[in-house]
Amino acid sequence: MKIVRADVIVTCPGRNFVTLKLVTDEGVHGIGDATLNGRELAVASYLRDHVCPLLVGRDAHRIEDIWQYLYKGAYWRRGPVTMSAIAAVDMALWDIKAKVAGLPLYQLLGGASREGVMVYSHATGRDIPEALDRFAAYQEKGYKAIRVQCGVPGMASVYGVSKGGDAYEPATKGWPEEQPWSTEKYLNFVPELFEAVRATFGFDTHLLHDIHHRLTPIEAARLGKAVEPYALFWLEDPTPAENQEGFRLIRQHTTTPIAVGEVLNSIWDCKLLIEEQLIDYIRTTLTHAGGITHLRRIADFAALHHVRTGCHGPSDLSPVCMGAALHFDLWVPNFGVQEYMGYPEPALEVFPHAWSFKDGYMHPGEAPGHGVDIDEKLAARFPYEPAYLPVARLEDGTLTSW
Repeated sequence: MKIVRADVIVTCPGRNFVTLKLVTDEGVHGIGDATLNGRELAVASYLRDHVCPLLVGRDAHRIEDIWQYLYKGAYWRRGPVTMSAIAAVDMALWDIKAKVAGLPLYQLLGGASREGVMVYSHATGRDIPEALDRFAAYQEKGYKAIRVQCGVPGMASVYGVSKGGDAYEPATKGWPEEQPWSTEKYLNFVPELFEAVRATFGFDTHLLHDIHHRLTPIEAARLGKAVEPYALFWLEDPTPAENQEGFRLIRQHTTTPIAVGEVLNSIWDCKLLIEEQLIDYIRTTLTHAGGITHLRRIADFAALHHVRTGCHGPSDLSPVCMGAALHFDLWVPNFGVQEYMGYPEPALEVFPHAWSFKDGYMHPGEAPGHGVDIDEKLAARFPYEPAYLPVARLEDGTLTSW
């Protein structure tokens, strides 16, 4: 079964997404996600100009060989642009293979390891009372795990906190927004937030929090120790992951579980963190870490070291990635939790999907393939709009290290 066409589709139904569609000579097609928030067109060009021409005529069933060819054949390996492009090809090929087999993708991976996929979403508030209200709303929807972010007194805005309304979108249209940051104010305030959540709602719901890489290792260790009484499910991205030795210092001072990996792109990026058991959850994604083929290797390696998965799943990864991720989550034996922020309605219309949510758990559905498709005519009605993630500066104007 040969690949006869490879199309790259860029659309913005609420936010920008890059989708690869592969079509075979038997009329079977598969789609993959190549979205890289704030750098979408770089991946689109990489696919159109350098990858798609190499795919036409290849056997769509040879997923492993194609993955190795695109990774090793480029010579300049790894990095978010390259790995997102490879991931899109990989997702699309697994989609095709499962459709030909007439099976949902998770069955080809080895079958289900659980009945449903526990997901968490984001309760954000401009202050503690608003954050508590949002937390209660997610509890009412059935969520068993909830991430809590809150505005910090004395700081005009905080990354990860919506400025009004329920929806939170990190990217802003036009030039990047510059946001102020004060480590001192943050560290002094955040334990108060966790204390309020536990005092109000008790300990039955898993509580998560994202630091967004903004602390030094010793600062992260201080926070981890301070929040131990509140039994967090995890602290996410406590310090920039480039200097992975810094996580040793965090481990020495706190038993609060640590999650990291959404900015990592390969098993080599994760190697030290996993093999030294410096983290508890690895958050690499299908889109940014080479697709299903490569994330399986990362997950298997993590399982040897008591590290579980916790895949990144914000709205800047398309519904295609979410659908494929749910199949992966249903299969992977060392599963932890899956992030799910949800999508604006136009995005769900552009990407019809088979997944479902009930009582805090999601299921990818039983449709052959990964269960997500794209309405190309509708997608064409939403042209690309430049958007960027914000940039953080300390109060004196210094760029932060995240």
